[in-house]
Amino acid sequence: MDRNSVIGFVLIGVVLLVWMYYNTPKPSDIKKTAADTTEQIQKSNIEKNRTIPSPEEKPIADTAGMFGKYFAAFKTGTEKIIIIETDNYTAEITTKGGLIRKWELKKYKTWDKLPVQLVDFDKGGDFSLLFNSSDGKLINTRNLFFASNYKAWDKIVLQNDATFKVILNLSLEGNRRIEKHITFKNNSYSVDVDYKLVRLEPVIANFEYQVIWENGIRYAEHNSADESRNALAFAYSGGELAELDATTEEVSKTNISGKTDWIALRTKYFTVAIISKDQKSTGAYLEGTHRKMPNLGLKEDYSIAMKMPYHDTRDSLASFILFLGPLDYNILKEYEVGLEEVLSLGLAWLIRPISVYLIIPLLEFLHSFIPNYGLVIIIFSIIIKLLLHPLSKASLKSMQRMQALQPMIEEVRTKYKEDPQKMNQSIMRLYKEYGVNPAGGCLPLLLQMPILFALFTVFGSAIALRQANFIWWITDLSIPDTIVTLPFVIPMLGIQEVSGLALAMGITMFIQQKMTIKDPRQKMMVWLMPIMLTLLFNFFPSGLNLYYFMFNLLSIVQQIYVTKKHKNEPLRKVEPKKKGGGLIGKLSQNMPKMKK
Repeated sequence: MDRNSVIGFVLIGVVLLVWMYYNTPKPSDIKKTAADTTEQIQKSNIEKNRTIPSPEEKPIADTAGMFGKYFAAFKTGTEKIIIIETDNYTAEITTKGGLIRKWELKKYKTWDKLPVQLVDFDKGGDFSLLFNSSDGKLINTRNLFFASNYKAWDKIVLQNDATFKVILNLSLEGNRRIEKHITFKNNSYSVDVDYKLVRLEPVIANFEYQVIWENGIRYAEHNSADESRNALAFAYSGGELAELDATTEEVSKTNISGKTDWIALRTKYFTVAIISKDQKSTGAYLEGTHRKMPNLGLKEDYSIAMKMPYHDTRDSLASFILFLGPLDYNILKEYEVGLEEVLSLGLAWLIRPISVYLIIPLLEFLHSFIPNYGLVIIIFSIIIKLLLHPLSKASLKSMQRMQALQPMIEEVRTKYKEDPQKMNQSIMRLYKEYGVNPAGGCLPLLLQMPILFALFTVFGSAIALRQANFIWWITDLSIPDTIVTLPFVIPMLGIQEVSGLALAMGITMFIQQKMTIKDPRQKMMVWLMPIMLTLLFNFFPSGLNLYYFMFNLLSIVQQIYVTKKHKNEPLRKVEPKKKGGGLIGKLSQNMPKMKK
């Protein structure tokens, strides 16, 4: 391997490291501690109830007159809770605010094996209306008591294709009212919600109200810093996806005008989305906060609002789909509104198509008959290696020819060491005579980079790998595997837990480098890349490290095979191509004769 090939490998490695650096949490952020950071967040009393004010209005003080003349009668009442159970979740609806009080997913557990609870029930629940009343009050229906015909603690169990509707209403004077209909369906993670506003034209000001989800999603993972890194808010408006990422302690806001199809917020593995069924929305409002928590934890809270028009009509009906469930590509795609865009699957024009049309379908196909996801990843790595075999083989043969040419190159360097220009010309002549491309070993690797990036995004966010057990100490393929916990933290690197699969991956990479690099002047490269990538991969999910370990292992076997097969092949010169070939060439050769 000559200097150009080494430079090529270094550049490829730098691209890989830089890309992964910007997509990987800092070591200081993702360090595990004895106490769970998610638990600290849930127990914290820092948070206060927030509302999403209209951009033109400010929230008023919490005084006795905050409800105004229209809604003062609803500031007190009797709370009734209704329980709805389906195959996918158990939900609680409360008449206090007409809110979804709880939403427990049956098929997913938190890091400490409790049911995943998406709704922040400590704040009473979520999903309400916000508007300015004509008497100058900011009304959030979460503070009002609704009426319902159901008894307290009624429990409805849905099976097969059953549905059930909960009706909540606020009845004002003059036959004015707000109705909220929530229709539950079995075998679904969403509910249909209809808001009916009757004769409220004298009540609602500014010709607008907002449908809001204001308290984010409860965290479910052990590492709150990693979960916060993946937390975002979205609005899909005008065929484009707007994204809000709260990265500082200052409140981040995005105000969007125009027809909005849906809004959503997400953590690492779960999402809440509000989809406008009748496409009446006139805009959206996103808000996010970023806070440090005990034990190096982080917490990002997002609020989302969909703006709805309210004109001088007697009755106004708006219909929505409210989704509360996993970030599963196939489930989200079923809604046919682009909701799957909330998944982080890489650059839309290059990486994402590989993730969507190759990696995810192949993983799902293998898992359909292989229950253990660790084995799925191993088989998957074999398949990917076979698909990339032509590129890898070309790379290995090119490097082999470069090694065979190396003695001649050294002779040229020695002969013309006082004349760099002539030395370079002679080396290029050797490349041309023997048909060797100095970049031949690097180009196939460069072509593989989009696939490697796609694997990084899928393995880092696939909910299928969450809490998926493999063997021995590898009990969760979505987080780093730990074989040793050091009694100290390595300075600057922030490493305390050592990943077994990252070490195995580094060892296989070292073996590859040792087999490839023969030039004594380049022996530093044998150690440099394996050490750098081992330190970086120490923070990656064990599923991703398992894939890279297997891929490297297969590459070693392939390299041994190709080297042995082509070991005794002599280095031959390439016959120069004849100039002026073909009909035009023959005509040009005969032109002098014709002139004569």
